[in-house]
Amino acid sequence: MKRFVIGESRSQSTLFPELLDDYVAEDNPVRVIDVFVDELDMRELGFSRVDPQATGRPAYHPAMLLKLYVYGYLNRIQSSRRLERESQRNVEVMWLTGRLMPDFKTIADFRKDNGKAIQNVCREFVGLCRKLKLLSESMVAIDGSKFKAVNARDKNFTQAKMKRRMDDIDKSIDEYMRQLDTADRQEERIRQADTGRLKDKIAKLKDEMKRLKKLNAEMLKQPDKQISLTDPDARSMKTRGNGIVGYNVQTAVDVKNHLIVEHEVTNNGSDRGQLSSMAKKARQSIGQEKLEVVADRGYFKSEEIKACDDAGIITYLPEAITSRGRKAGKFTKQDFRYLPETDEYLCPSGERLYWHFTTKESGRFLRVYWNRAACRSCAIKEQCSPSPERRIRRWEHETILEAMKLRLKLKVDAMRIRRQTVEHPFGTIKAWMGATHFLTRTMDRVSTEMSMHVLAYNLKRVINMMGVRGLVQAIRA
Repeated sequence: MKRFVIGESRSQSTLFPELLDDYVAEDNPVRVIDVFVDELDMRELGFSRVDPQATGRPAYHPAMLLKLYVYGYLNRIQSSRRLERESQRNVEVMWLTGRLMPDFKTIADFRKDNGKAIQNVCREFVGLCRKLKLLSESMVAIDGSKFKAVNARDKNFTQAKMKRRMDDIDKSIDEYMRQLDTADRQEERIRQADTGRLKDKIAKLKDEMKRLKKLNAEMLKQPDKQISLTDPDARSMKTRGNGIVGYNVQTAVDVKNHLIVEHEVTNNGSDRGQLSSMAKKARQSIGQEKLEVVADRGYFKSEEIKACDDAGIITYLPEAITSRGRKAGKFTKQDFRYLPETDEYLCPSGERLYWHFTTKESGRFLRVYWNRAACRSCAIKEQCSPSPERRIRRWEHETILEAMKLRLKLKVDAMRIRRQTVEHPFGTIKAWMGATHFLTRTMDRVSTEMSMHVLAYNLKRVINMMGVRGLVQAIRA
């Protein structure tokens, strides 16, 4: 074949380079992995088997296994079996591990036994980014996303699912019983065949009903009245689609270089209640006293916003409007203006609502305002409330929420910053994971797996910003 690039013959003898190092270019990312792990204090981070045993078979050093895992997650190879194969055929892995080829069980056990230490490595790299001044000193974006667990929907039960499953079995048994009555009117040969088949089906359904009743008893003992059979920590969560059985991963992302400064795996399907804890962890990771946090309306909870304010953390998030009146075209609380000088509310028709008493609801003290006389003669009362008067409840710390709303109006690009900062990391990590998402089970192991993904994501971003040689020099400095 002329005018084509011709390869060498497979039977041609080849003189390989004298050094394995000749196969790895100077700007290969594996050199960053090698230097970064070598600079870690494995004992201080909490890795097991750092000190070899005096007797028995020599073990693999945890630094070598950590390098193998970081390389795997950086190159979308999360499975221990696939990492075993890569160690036998991948030149980069051979260079990184010194041609060591651990079996998949050894690789998997390392991740299982060193979960906390691996999470500390992820924080150690965030600390390196802080030293290199790659993190913003002022603002982070917080968001959560649902990740699939190793648990099929049919292996997860809630009260609604359990009732629906039992009702379906009852209906099936009733249908088979009717078919049995019909079979009794058939001729002998057909009746015997149909009767045996239907009785077997009914027996299997009754056994399934017994199994479901046992599971229902176990499910009702759980605090959230939910049970998962494959991964006991996974939970059914609502999404924009059909919902998933998995985990809710929280992240705090730096707005400067979009690095993940803090993350946490939870099995709580709601983001409400996560704001203050994530904000405080992010401030500690960045190492600054003052911090601004931007999040979406799913995080809006009065107590969480107050907790951030008490800690000196400035928040930006829109209010979650849950009133049914807005959909019906009626006035909501946002249409009433508070007058701090007189401690009154001004309604849309221009009338004033006065304070009458203070009540306690869900642990919060609320001041209640209304003006019955003005409501009775109001021309637009149909747009307001069907009750004799419209009552407005004001939380005792409402001024904190009002100050946040004012900050959000003045910072018009806050939501745009949130969207372009925190959505990208989730999309990137999920693309690396593939359709199955998490490969491990239970909260502890899933948290370890997520830390590896976050470390790989941050590592790749810093390599793209500084280059391999620049980052290697910075790590060694």
